Amino acid sequence: MSELEVSIVIPCLNEAETLEIVIKKALDCMKKNDISGEVLVADNGSTDGSQDIARCCGARVVDVPVRGYGAALIGGTKAALGKYCIMGDADDSYDFSDLMPYILKLREGYDLVMGNRFKGGIEKGAMPFLHRYLGTPVISFLGRLFYHNRIGDFNCGMRGYNCERIKELDLRATGMEYASEMIIQAALHDYRIAEVPTTLSVDGRSRKPYLSTWSDGWRHLKVLLLHSPNWLFLYPGCLLSLIGFILMILLVGGPVHINSISLDINTMLFAGAFLIIGVNTILFSVYTKVYAAKTSYIPMNKSIKKISCFSADKGILIGVILFLAGLITAVVACVIWGSTSFGDLNPEKVMHITIPAVTLCSIGIELIFGGFFIGILNIKYE
Repeated sequence: MSELEVSIVIPCLNEAETLEIVIKKALDCMKKNDISGEVLVADNGSTDGSQDIARCCGARVVDVPVRGYGAALIGGTKAALGKYCIMGDADDSYDFSDLMPYILKLREGYDLVMGNRFKGGIEKGAMPFLHRYLGTPVISFLGRLFYHNRIGDFNCGMRGYNCERIKELDLRATGMEYASEMIIQAALHDYRIAEVPTTLSVDGRSRKPYLSTWSDGWRHLKVLLLHSPNWLFLYPGCLLSLIGFILMILLVGGPVHINSISLDINTMLFAGAFLIIGVNTILFSVYTKVYAAKTSYIPMNKSIKKISCFSADKGILIGVILFLAGLITAVVACVIWGSTSFGDLNPEKVMHITIPAVTLCSIGIELIFGGFFIGILNIKYE
């Protein structure tokens, strides 16, 4: 069989109400524009006769036993015969009669072509208020910030892609978050990504959509964070550590007064906590990048290469030095206590020494055990 140019991949779970019109629109568009292609319905276990409807309309049906939006699209993409795939929902909310903008961009050599509903037009009532003005804009903003791309609509369900290039990404998400994972991985692998305007119409089904505003929104956000250890761990950890370090330095010599505000040992306790939590969070970013270097769940880059070369010995050595510094500081506090014959102490005076001592010891222990954990992650198996 000669290679088809386009496979229209439609995930399906009980879509008997709208599936026929969607398939006919897609087939008519390809016929009108003389495109060699197929409509492939990735069925997720429909019980309403969707499979028979699809076959009668001229579509090819692939059964995908693993439930989920992402699972259906992964199965459909693997089974696709076309060089390019265009995916879209079966609810007739996307216009399958207007596929040429995607195909033309794919022919230009783009690996992923995203639809943008905000540029193409959203019919009144087609998108819930929270999705339109909160969920999608926030997810799209974070996606641009974390992954350095210009995509304006991260959650658009209609998109086209080079089939083989997307298969190379080995996408894993089985739920709605698959849509975000595709863009994230494409951006991380420096794929060429374009965007075209697309319209969104009111869902043609009588039942409620499968999409859950809060749970699926959280899944999208979680995928964005899990693939960006810098934003998830490193940057928050550095910020906490910096705040804690500055406050600790300011207060180690005694209270600081700013107009009517007095910063003393209570603030110093928080400074110590910020430092300990901050360093621990930074360590999580190191663990994640070492793990990424071993598993390739994030593609190798200069940052990951540097971190993966960070040996367990270095971490343990730094930890031992800080732990010893904390012990020495604790000894100084004991000497001061001894000068009073180990009697009552002025807490405000001694805690300016004991808080830094405990903080240094805690961070030192974190780094020692963290170094050993990095050593475990770096163990090579045949």
